[in-house]
Amino acid sequence: MTALADRLRAALDHVHEPELLPGDRPGMTIDDPRMPAAVLVAVVDRPEPGLILTQRTDTLRRHAGQVAFPGGRIDPGDVDAADAALREAEEEIALPRDAVTLVGEADRYVTVTGFEVIPVVGVIPPDLDYRPNEAEVADVFEVPLAFVLDPANHIQASAEWQGRMRHYYEIRWGERRIWGATAAMLVNLSRRLRWAA
Repeated sequence: MTALADRLRAALDHVHEPELLPGDRPGMTIDDPRMPAAVLVAVVDRPEPGLILTQRTDTLRRHAGQVAFPGGRIDPGDVDAADAALREAEEEIALPRDAVTLVGEADRYVTVTGFEVIPVVGVIPPDLDYRPNEAEVADVFEVPLAFVLDPANHIQASAEWQGRMRHYYEIRWGERRIWGATAAMLVNLSRRLRWAA
């Protein structure tokens, strides 16, 4: 295991309460059905680590055009959340499973659309050859991990959605707008990791 993977694992093992509370769907209760999902938080092992994100295509039914981690629903054939995240990353961006050193799970997040998302953290080598699935992914890019985890870059914003004022985080990196569930998971991960930016 790499030193980066060791450092991330130690941080994920730190017990804490996430400050962003999930379940923010209007009228949602703890008993409402949630669709299980998993995403791969792929950290690139460099002297200054990076993070792999995707830009979803504009033609998708849900979250079209948004920046997201590779991931999706946990299927009945998946062994667990890590298996689902690895499968989805392979399908979406051709990230080979054997290139990922699994580290652990970050805080679960419930989206306003009813998905209960498990972020699975893994370390990958630099400069892999990503091939986006054209039906789902418009682009694959790498952002500096320290930048997206730096609280100074976590902007709080709000907008009206379905007749209710919604509050969310966004992170601007160049022309990229990382917001919603992806930004919320990064804010929670930042609080968990206490990364030195």
